[in-house]
Amino acid sequence: MFRDRDDAGVKLGLELSRLQLHQPIVLALPRGGVPVAVEVAKALHAPLDLLIVRKVGAPGNPELAVAAIVDGDPGEVVLNREIVETYALGEGELRVLIANERPELERRRAVYRGKAKPMSIAGKTAIIVDDGAATGTTMKIAIRAVKRRSPREIVVAVPVSPQETVAALEQEADRVVCLSQPGQFRALGHHYLRFPQLSDNDVLCAMDEAAQLYKRSSKALKNRRSL
Repeated sequence: MFRDRDDAGVKLGLELSRLQLHQPIVLALPRGGVPVAVEVAKALHAPLDLLIVRKVGAPGNPELAVAAIVDGDPGEVVLNREIVETYALGEGELRVLIANERPELERRRAVYRGKAKPMSIAGKTAIIVDDGAATGTTMKIAIRAVKRRSPREIVVAVPVSPQETVAALEQEADRVVCLSQPGQFRALGHHYLRFPQLSDNDVLCAMDEAAQLYKRSSKALKNRRSL
């Protein structure tokens, strides 16, 4: 049980700091992953960026992802082919489902990122952080999208997830760091004492805090090296 997302991030950051990660860059899945990722980035003295993913739900079952739209330059659509085949979705049906979700992705990009481009992760360690992974579907799609950006290594970092989800994610990422793998996994919020809904402003404030911390940390390190 975690006190809140900040507490989970502190504990996750401590665990990750024990690993020898090459040039880590932390990628947060908004909204819930951002407060966790801020603490991870702080622990690793690493830059923090957002990985904006919009799930495309199956017809009649919006919680089940048939695909996801991943923000980037250019943006990408990653299909969950197993689910697409299960629902026997044709190209036309997929186009409609994807088009319905694009406005929210574009809104989030405009609000969270503005005109700034995603950080380059080529040759670096990409650490994808969320506040938990229940089914792991969105995380799997995020991993597949990040692979196309040529990182040296992909690490998934979550405070809590079911054992079977962790096992599935281990087939997709180079490493998975998960602090709690309860046999009886309930709704994600049950594993936190405080689990409030987050607003766009919460995300922006957290990202600004992380940017300022990294700037100060980088400056201090540069000054030490010049002595």
